[in-house]
Amino acid sequence: MRILPPLFLLPLLSACGGGRSELPERPRGSTPITINQPPSRETQACFADLQRDAVRFSPLPDRDFGGGCTLNGTVQLIDYGVPTTNLKAMACPLARTFVGWVRNGVVPAGREILGSEVVRVESMGSYACRNRVGTSAVRLSEHATGNAVDVSAFVLADGRRITIEQDWRSADPAVREFLQTIRRSACRRFRTVLSPDYNAAHHNHLHFDHGGAALCR
Repeated sequence: MRILPPLFLLPLLSACGGGRSELPERPRGSTPITINQPPSRETQACFADLQRDAVRFSPLPDRDFGGGCTLNGTVQLIDYGVPTTNLKAMACPLARTFVGWVRNGVVPAGREILGSEVVRVESMGSYACRNRVGTSAVRLSEHATGNAVDVSAFVLADGRRITIEQDWRSADPAVREFLQTIRRSACRRFRTVLSPDYNAAHHNHLHFDHGGAALCR
């Protein structure tokens, strides 16, 4: 049997497990390794979807950061029509869903319920090499593979700023309706949606991801 050299095995093993590295465990915070391999067919199709929807984005190299933190088939959103803060690497399918949610869920809800255009979305980030929070089980977060994004606030054209932390249980029924409406819209798109109704760890943001079990709370 022909034995493949270790350097040849690296890209093959890194592509296994749905984007999670199958290499021997490297400590979290290790020097990142860039994995030189062409995008999968699924990723290429996702890139084409973004281009067709007039989304400006930059494909990012696949990387292994150690500790199970990997980026495979990710993009950096540059411009999709609604400025959004703090976005880092996002798995392309997550980015595609996020753009659709903001354009077709958030913006219309602001216009119809609050009477003003949503002109900025504030996020708490996407990629982060860390474990899940708010649970006793020690498990890697979907953020650790760029497969999750947290949203904390929305800025309207009339100057209002609607935050999850301050307005989730607002005295203003229109604000509450807006936030509940965009959560329902998210639940139709993302696999997992977590809000302040889920647990205290989500008191100040909406968490969206495309991994794990389907959950809308």
